Amino acid sequence: MKAIAYYQSLPVDHPEALQDVQLAEPTPGAHDLLVEVRAISVNPVDTKIRLGVKPENGAAKVLGWDASGVVKAVGSEVSLFQPGDRVFYAGAIDRAGANSELHLVDERIVGHMPGSLSFAEAAALPLTAITAWELLFERLQVAEGSADQGQSLLIVGAAGGVGSILTQLARHLTGLTVIGTASRPETQAWVRELGAHHVIDHSKPLSEELARIGIGQVTHVASLTQTDQHYAQLVESLEPQGRLALIDDPLQPLDVMQLKRKSLSLHWELMFTRSLYQTEDMIEQHRLLERVSDLVDAGVLKTTLGEHFGTINAANLRRAHALLESGKAKGKIVLEGF
Repeated sequence: MKAIAYYQSLPVDHPEALQDVQLAEPTPGAHDLLVEVRAISVNPVDTKIRLGVKPENGAAKVLGWDASGVVKAVGSEVSLFQPGDRVFYAGAIDRAGANSELHLVDERIVGHMPGSLSFAEAAALPLTAITAWELLFERLQVAEGSADQGQSLLIVGAAGGVGSILTQLARHLTGLTVIGTASRPETQAWVRELGAHHVIDHSKPLSEELARIGIGQVTHVASLTQTDQHYAQLVESLEPQGRLALIDDPLQPLDVMQLKRKSLSLHWELMFTRSLYQTEDMIEQHRLLERVSDLVDAGVLKTTLGEHFGTINAANLRRAHALLESGKAKGKIVLEGF
């Protein structure tokens, strides 16, 4: 089968940073689906692993943790899906990624694809939808429902992949006042289109930007990028007993003692935790994706596809990685077909 892989960690402009390869067709385990991959999207985790994780024993390492496709075969204990089902999922970080014609994934972290979306549109959603959902409802413990409880959410990096779906979830499924950050006119317009009540510029001090729109402090913060650079401002901008959740990898250590005076709580979100540890509630990600699919088909949520980079091949994936590394991506980058 065709796949895109790497054999050594190289800068994205090197022609061997990602290569077109041929690999053996995988065989499903008991809980696995064998999926014919139709479309994929690219996430920062792809670039981080490409640069930071060396393949073992010279073997090809396949990236890709966002896919949509059609179930070709199922394992002996599969009960949620059957061959022919259209599915979307993010997969598991400790298994081969989905940048290949055929891919194995545990059924407990897979959802039925929204019927109203194309494969490309669906591939943009899983990883970011799972991350945003778990961050908002499980880590920050925001309650679903439209009632205004006087709570507010500051989303740092609202125009990115996770921010694009988190903005929608917070606006349409909660009573939060949603404040998104973006630094360029086109990304600020994107965040407004997604439903943010306010948009501020994270290239300026966040507390000053909040004051500019008449908001003193917020009850919740979702910090999706450059948390270490914004950390002092986030602490200042949170109300006493507020909650701070993050998903990125700060380059500098965070001083948790800064949280003590206000009794602030700190929460990490990694959507791969359930699959990494095979937790008892691993199937919650299946249920979550089924809910997202229903919300998309009901018109409540929309795909966060930002750019379509064409066919799934090494050259196009290198372009996608380069755009992500530039920090200028808007929404999700999708590739489709082999």
